[in-house]
Amino acid sequence: MNTLELLQIVFYFVLLIACVPLLGTFMAKVFDGERTLLTPVLQPVERVVYRLTGVHVEEEQDWRAYALALLIFNVLGFIVVFVLQLVQSVLPLNPMKLPAVEPLLAFNTATSFMTNTNWQAYGGETTLSYLTQMLGLAVQNFVSAATGIAVVVALTRGLARRTASTIGNFWVD
Repeated sequence: MNTLELLQIVFYFVLLIACVPLLGTFMAKVFDGERTLLTPVLQPVERVVYRLTGVHVEEEQDWRAYALALLIFNVLGFIVVFVLQLVQSVLPLNPMKLPAVEPLLAFNTATSFMTNTNWQAYGGETTLSYLTQMLGLAVQNFVSAATGIAVVVALTRGLARRTASTIGNFWVD
């Protein structure tokens, strides 16, 4: 390892350590429902989404309702990725005219991306169309990580609220 590579690693860790308090404080405020710099911009959008989807922000869930919401959300994500792979041959953004993915491989890939393991047993751009990669895999990469963060927040709330019967609202988290 030369000096430049070592300096890059040191710079990365200094930058990371400098960002931790800022990002940590921001995330804590978001998950506690406090106001942040982005609240004026994002809150109107959130309100519209909550209204359209029927989410009641003020209603918290017990662990069973939270877990059920989490399962429903992830199963829907699985179904979208699975179906996209099965019908990609008739969808747009498929300039290479790739055929539908074989059902077992589609199941494997959808399960893998739903669980955030992202195991890929296919040949990337020679198997999946641009649309399938963008709408299916890229979205699921974000959604599965966000689900994991929501679970950690709910678990933390559950441990911190020893006498409370609720752990938050999955749809809000």
